[in-house]
Amino acid sequence: MIEAAKLDAPELAALLHFYADAGVEWLVEDEAVDSFAAFAAARAAQQQAAPAGQTPSRTEKPAASPATPAGTPVVPNEEAVAQAREAAAQARSLDELKERLVAFNGCNLRLSALSTIFASGGTESGVMIVGPLPEQDDEREGTAFSGPSGFLLERMIGAIGLKRESVLTTTLVPWRTPGNRAPLPHEIEICRPFIERQVELAGPRALLLLGNLTVRTFFGATGNIHQLRGQWRDLTFGSHVVPALASLHPSELIKAPRAKPQAWADLLSFARRIGTL
Repeated sequence: MIEAAKLDAPELAALLHFYADAGVEWLVEDEAVDSFAAFAAARAAQQQAAPAGQTPSRTEKPAASPATPAGTPVVPNEEAVAQAREAAAQARSLDELKERLVAFNGCNLRLSALSTIFASGGTESGVMIVGPLPEQDDEREGTAFSGPSGFLLERMIGAIGLKRESVLTTTLVPWRTPGNRAPLPHEIEICRPFIERQVELAGPRALLLLGNLTVRTFFGATGNIHQLRGQWRDLTFGSHVVPALASLHPSELIKAPRAKPQAWADLLSFARRIGTL
């Protein structure tokens, strides 16, 4: 049992959100519930209802899982990547690209996700921030960097003269993965044309890439984020070349506050590059 009194505000909020997603309406009952006894009673009743000498069948076809609804066509990975590239390339604006992404059915991740994350915010600063994949709060709000991670990001960029509403924020993978598992390589490749086209159409003057998965994907690198953070790379999106800086994701800083000095050093480097300090 988690003791709420020992949790700080972000952790308590995350716990309450977890309970809400799990369908918990009341945290306590008047009397303790013996779930094991209830299960045993239900099983006994089921066996009594079956004809004599016959046990309940276990060979029935299981119901389709939420991730793969019955009748949903499975698109081969190579074909799905080709479809994603074509759909992204045909978009002539961010609004049109968002419509194409929402309508795209070549990635099974979208089948279990509650929302599709797409670039949001403003373009005045010329800054675009990309994270790895949606977290629970992002999926609920439909916006990248929501919840505690979003609050911390606002403080971070605010310290270098940027306002949240003046930057574009998005994620590499637009759909939350089941159980927050790491996205599979083919899932990343299917999603990649859409994020690259987002950057191309937005035309930022600088990119801030946050998190291990984001940096490794864009940089084509194999090191971890602590080895790659602080590095600048010039990345090409269509005819647009954008300087990009690798740094730590706010959620990592919440879990490991000792890494904040490294993240601050990265932000100072970013601020000097875009001229806000």
